[in-house]
Amino acid sequence: MRDPYSVLGVPKSASDAEVKSAYRKLAKKYHPDQNKDDPKAQAKFTEASNAYDFLSDKQKRGQYDRGEIDADGNPKMAGFDFSGFGGGGGRGRQSAGGFGGGAGINPEDILKEFMGGFGGGGRGGAGPMGMGSAGGFGGAGQRAQKGQDVKVGLKVTLEQISAQKPVPVKLPNGKTLSVNLPRPVEHGQQVRLKGQGEEPPFGGSKGDVLVNVRIQPHKQFRLDGKNLRVDVPITLYEAVLGGKVRVPTLSGAVELNVPAGIDTTKAMRLKGKGMYGEGDLYVNLRIKLPDEADPDLESLMRFWRDQKPYNPRG
Repeated sequence: MRDPYSVLGVPKSASDAEVKSAYRKLAKKYHPDQNKDDPKAQAKFTEASNAYDFLSDKQKRGQYDRGEIDADGNPKMAGFDFSGFGGGGGRGRQSAGGFGGGAGINPEDILKEFMGGFGGGGRGGAGPMGMGSAGGFGGAGQRAQKGQDVKVGLKVTLEQISAQKPVPVKLPNGKTLSVNLPRPVEHGQQVRLKGQGEEPPFGGSKGDVLVNVRIQPHKQFRLDGKNLRVDVPITLYEAVLGGKVRVPTLSGAVELNVPAGIDTTKAMRLKGKGMYGEGDLYVNLRIKLPDEADPDLESLMRFWRDQKPYNPRG
């Protein structure tokens, strides 16, 4: 092996953390699973692994820095080179497909560390990058790799919400899923579909789909918790004389009995006609005069004003 410092691109004065950081960058760059079409990546990955394995051994690193051994761990003496004698007290040369003994490196462990996060408990056990005897990092256990979450918006109507049936949502990849809306559901609420997100590139559990629910404004109804509110226009004579008025609901129009002389400042309630069949529908009656001026109506109103005045704002 050539000079391990040159392989990792660090000076001899580099700290253990700097050596580890340089190795991680090279291992991630040249990992065989990410460079399947590059035959040179395996060699570069192996060389970087061997260099890190060497320098992470404090005893070997000290002997190398003092000129007592070469990069293969073979002892050095003035005028002699023991590199051809099988490695002496060192680690020996690596085979083309192996990653050495002692504190050897498993390429799968390297990949899992990159994708699953680095441990927070420091360097544990004998392996590089803090892999403890139980396979974890720093003795805390290795986190499983998870794919990316997918965020998507879903526009829903009051009718869809009240029906309590699954609502289809289309993902960016073209796949369509069914979403069971929570009850009740609020505008901007997030619904998580577990295991429906992206697959991790090197194995592990899928991410989730995060659905942001957007309740669409309705042309007639206003949402008020589980209740609904609606404005219904009535004529002047319906307000005075009373009668039956058709009122829209989410499940179809119904007839509302309007009493004579109705107080239009107060809403009338239709029980159970709100959301989920549980809330109520509050009907606000709005008196609407004819679109065109009516002389007879104007004459009547002048008589009423002069002979029977009243003040609704008093």
